[in-house]
Amino acid sequence: MKFWFKHQGATYSFDREVYYDLSTPIRDGEMNVNAYYLDPPRFETVCAGDFVGSVSRGGACNCESIAFNAHGNGTHTECVGHISKEKITINQSLKSFQAFAELITVKPATKSNGDTYVSASVLDEVDLTSIEALVIRTLPNEDEKLTHKYSGTNPTYIDHLLTQKLAENGVQHIIIDLPSVDRESDGGKLMAHHAFWDYPSNPRKNATIT
Repeated sequence: MKFWFKHQGATYSFDREVYYDLSTPIRDGEMNVNAYYLDPPRFETVCAGDFVGSVSRGGACNCESIAFNAHGNGTHTECVGHISKEKITINQSLKSFQAFAELITVKPATKSNGDTYVSASVLDEVDLTSIEALVIRTLPNEDEKLTHKYSGTNPTYIDHLLTQKLAENGVQHIIIDLPSVDRESDGGKLMAHHAFWDYPSNPRKNATIT
């Protein structure tokens, strides 16, 4: 079913049954993406008295307890509360669930120290005035991303000048296929996070990073 709507003076349509799921699924055990030395997800059957939460084990229904850490086990969305002293949660920040997005595919650059990163120059050909969300797909783009073990590998990150430019142009959301916008170990600076959320000077409470 198609829906029509207007945005900034133009008319658009979309089919709500046609979409791409960009999230990384969470499974039980080691076959997951992993970062920051966090434990893999655990799916445990609930057992209480005579109740067994597994049909395959004779129970009436399936019921599992799931333990995971969003920052290291899969796709997650952060708000400024990720770095703020104040308690700010994602449900307080994310109020709109549709956004005009631009997808860019980039080959990370390499610094003299061997770091790979996404340079602010990738935005040179992007009209930031007309988008609300930027989706950054990094190369190589392979299925191995779904189970990659990033811990201790100093994975690709985002130049803080890029996130600063997005903030200055009012882009509300960043979606990336990396563990973080910042370097795995940077002494706690988190420059790209701070630049995008303009924290603490003028916190952008409705901006998110996925």
